[in-house]
Amino acid sequence: MSQRVINFGVIGCGLMGREFASAAARWCHLLDLDFAPRIVAVCDTNPAMLEWFAQSVPGVRTTADYRQILAADDVEAVYCAVPHNLHAQLYVDIVRAGKHLLGEKPFGIDLAANVAIMAAIRERPDVLVRCSSELPFFPGAYRIGEWMRAGRFGRIIEVEAGFWHSSDLDPNKPINWKRQVAFNGEYGCLGDLGMHVLHMPLRAGWRVARVRALLSKIVAERPDKSGRLVPCETWDNAILACDARAAAGQTFPMVLSTKRIAPGHNNTWFISISGTELSATFSTRQPKQLAWLPYMPGGEQAWHVIDLPHQSAYKTITGGIFEFGFSDAILQMWSAFCDELANGPQMRQPFHCATPEEAAATHVLFTAALESQRSGQTIEL
Repeated sequence: MSQRVINFGVIGCGLMGREFASAAARWCHLLDLDFAPRIVAVCDTNPAMLEWFAQSVPGVRTTADYRQILAADDVEAVYCAVPHNLHAQLYVDIVRAGKHLLGEKPFGIDLAANVAIMAAIRERPDVLVRCSSELPFFPGAYRIGEWMRAGRFGRIIEVEAGFWHSSDLDPNKPINWKRQVAFNGEYGCLGDLGMHVLHMPLRAGWRVARVRALLSKIVAERPDKSGRLVPCETWDNAILACDARAAAGQTFPMVLSTKRIAPGHNNTWFISISGTELSATFSTRQPKQLAWLPYMPGGEQAWHVIDLPHQSAYKTITGGIFEFGFSDAILQMWSAFCDELANGPQMRQPFHCATPEEAAATHVLFTAALESQRSGQTIEL
């Protein structure tokens, strides 16, 4: 099968930039696709990051100036993975240069930055812009998404979704930019993890009408590179108690949580939906397991549990008896972005990457959450 090759530039060659390079190198893992990414140029201000790409991606060009990537005729699309304080300038410049963009969440350090990014996106309707969020591509989460699209849940009773980490429980873990307001913003863990939590609820058409936020700063200081203790400025954990509204007008409670300090949890993402006709729950803590409870009036209320086979949005060479993991979810997300870029509305499956509008909705919610924390009140959106 002939493939359309999509030439990419990468701006920000850290953890997630390397994950994209790995996904592009594993494209032969996917079956029967008529498109493929190729990384032709990368940018980072850290020479060590560029060196890894130079050694790992044959023929790649390296630069410390992102404008060289935007000026390159052979770059069609850009993956941008930089600290939040750089989103507004870089995302706007990428879109105005006519390059398709997959950007990291939260699409701006704050609401004002997001408004500027959204204005640039509206100026260029010919440019595809999406937000990175890979966890809904786990097979269990993907199947729940199919049930959402089919309207299987009936009237929503309640929803809980979250994303939890535990590494920050260690007070000796060195500080990084995510603990500093100048680089991460006031949102703290909300800005860094919240798009993952909200991707599926927003895609289902559920919108938050009111929010009461409980935000926690747990570790006050961390060592810097020299070992000197410096303040941790951003929120470690967040619990948002929301009144949510479905497209049909019904309201229901939705609890959203993002936690950097959740003892024992390592990259635990979950969603649990209770409905009058179907309930379902999935967590990456048990990545093969999906539980659901179908119900008809007068019928039994019995949970069904299955160890899911390796069945993903895009077919792979992996046999169904094997496990699905994080790197597989990354590969599936990139398949969805490239599919939409190559095929538009005729993409092979319906679950596309998170949209700029969904990212903008998270900014409205997170801004209200900060106000709720300051005032101690429930805030209407």
